[in-house]
Amino acid sequence: MCGIFAIFSRDSKPVGTQVLHGSKHSLREMAYRQSGKQRHRGPDSTGVHVIAEDGVAMVHERLRIVGVARGDQPFVSNDGNVVLVANGEIYNYLELSAEIAKRLGTYRPKSDCHVILELYEVYGEDLLSHITGMFAFALYDKRTKQVLLARDPFGIIPMYIGEDKAGNMWVASEMKCLVDTCSKVETFTPGEARFGRVGEMRTFRHFEQSWIKELPTNPCDLKLLRSSLESAVRTHLHCDVNFGALLSGGVDSSLIAAIATKIMREKDPHYRLKTFSVGLADAPDFKAARHVAKYIDSDHKEIVFQIDEALDGIRDIVYHLETYDVTTVRCSLPMLLLARYIKSTGIKMILSGEGADEIFGGYLYFHKAPNCEQFHQELVKRVQQLHLSDCLRANKVAMAKGVELRVPFLDTGFVNHVMQIRPQDKIPGELNAFAEAPGPLRHIEKYVLRAAFTENYLPDDVLWRQKEQFSDGVGYDWIDSIRRVATSHVGDEEFAEATRRFPFNTPTTKEAFYYRCIFEEQFLVEGAARTVVRWVPRLDWGCPEDPSGRAQAVHQVNKDVII
Repeated sequence: MCGIFAIFSRDSKPVGTQVLHGSKHSLREMAYRQSGKQRHRGPDSTGVHVIAEDGVAMVHERLRIVGVARGDQPFVSNDGNVVLVANGEIYNYLELSAEIAKRLGTYRPKSDCHVILELYEVYGEDLLSHITGMFAFALYDKRTKQVLLARDPFGIIPMYIGEDKAGNMWVASEMKCLVDTCSKVETFTPGEARFGRVGEMRTFRHFEQSWIKELPTNPCDLKLLRSSLESAVRTHLHCDVNFGALLSGGVDSSLIAAIATKIMREKDPHYRLKTFSVGLADAPDFKAARHVAKYIDSDHKEIVFQIDEALDGIRDIVYHLETYDVTTVRCSLPMLLLARYIKSTGIKMILSGEGADEIFGGYLYFHKAPNCEQFHQELVKRVQQLHLSDCLRANKVAMAKGVELRVPFLDTGFVNHVMQIRPQDKIPGELNAFAEAPGPLRHIEKYVLRAAFTENYLPDDVLWRQKEQFSDGVGYDWIDSIRRVATSHVGDEEFAEATRRFPFNTPTTKEAFYYRCIFEEQFLVEGAARTVVRWVPRLDWGCPEDPSGRAQAVHQVNKDVII
């Protein structure tokens, strides 16, 4: 995982000297400078490729994970006509490399993303139907002056696009690279691609599935569900550096850690996965995480933080996240401290459990879904907004410290499998109709996921532990403290002007108002505020607006098991 940046001239003509903050810059100097704002994403190397006659500059900030010795970018085709900067991991690159080798006679990929370049030479923009993984990339074809931009189906990898006053197109992994040069910016939509000359680009979907618009009817097969997740984890383990796993003690991260351990022990029976937890001294997550670590015999480390230590980073975290969403800010500060520690151990890649709540209906407010149809529609909405919440948080916080975070639950094939399961098998509470579920257990969220892994994967008290949102699980005092401190910065008269000052996404609490003010200071450009969607439960289901899991009526305080 890395950072990408590119400038493409509107007319494919040389770009003159750029002036920024009173200083003159050549195209190369400007590209290098602006990409520097995301250099934390690629602490291992920076590569710059300029095609001056076409007004094109492409920059890659690299974190070396796969193809450590040979994979520095930008990649350039053998004839020099095609240039690629790519961020992410292509999980089926070995299979694709074998196919390319058959065609070329011999082929050794420089890294997993190098196959994109070779596939383009054969399939053009249709290459997107061949790759599986998490990715965002920009490709330039010097022969046709065409650009291909694409982002993975669920937006695991961030990408933003902007336009300056001259109509030139700017692309970056993080919005901060664009805000002082572009007159407008927007989020690049997951599952989409754009292809063509700048100013004439065609937008098309490269990811379409029936479950997005239709109610699925497939019954859940627990054995198939289990094997599908195990396959997803297996594909996410390929890397050339040391890796570990986040272990909150919730069922999602615990399952990923347990499955990864099982797979790694196929080659080394004594393998011990490095696992990490973060929280206040009395965090609810610690007890469960310790139990899992002992059960799977991982090399476990707890990071205990102080409230003031995390609160110091509020402004920093808004800058790194590029959002003012309350839920995301709350969750991210402890995770930033954890990512910093993980990086200090020499680990470059970590596995995590993001995505399970969106595809299985794991958030506690899903208990209030009035029927199966609305339940499924809410799942679809949550999946489609992952790039604005969990994926955004997970990627940007980890990459702020130069750590790659992988999310096996969001493997494209696994998401498609789970989202095609009929909603009555996944919905929590009285409406659940899964035939194999005993009455009391049927009420718990993510029942089918838990039931698929009852055979010695996890301790029962963790496997059937109720959902704790990360910001709650690190310690209940954390939410209360950050809410109190943020609120203290906003006076009544100032808050009364919220609607006038912020007519879009108007903050409804002083905490939200405070984060919004910080965001506006840091991202002063048209469209920046519109890249954010507030994460709130379904108010029309009778849910309180506060996103904390404790705010939902079904939360059980100090209870590890719900049966």
